[in-house]
Amino acid sequence: MAGPLFQLAFLVVVPFWALMIVAPGWRRTGRIAASPYIVLPALVVWAVAVAPVLPDFAAEMLDPDLAGVRALFADDDVVAAVWAQVLAWDLFVGRWIYLDSRERRIHPLVMAPVLVLTLRSGTAASQD
Repeated sequence: MAGPLFQLAFLVVVPFWALMIVAPGWRRTGRIAASPYIVLPALVVWAVAVAPVLPDFAAEMLDPDLAGVRALFADDDVVAAVWAQVLAWDLFVGRWIYLDSRERRIHPLVMAPVLVLTLRSGTAASQD
């Protein structure tokens, strides 16, 4: 189940990134991005992925140590959950960048690479 959830996490955030990058001036993009709830699909994937390991995950997060966190990452469900969390966080940050750039009237051609780099910075860091 972890493999499909890992893929789904990316698929549920891509439409929001595409709107902010490809259609930044579209009225609906602004309305959609104005909602902090755009991260909910990724967080739902996180919840589904972490559910099978929630007791171990919660115990380790309440009293973390390097060895325990490393052991958690041996479980594909945890990796899928953390991936979904990273993507949700990146989207939240990207949303803020998008909204701030619109408020400051920064041209979308300037912001598109910034948004792409924001998305890539999180996904690249997660692949290391």
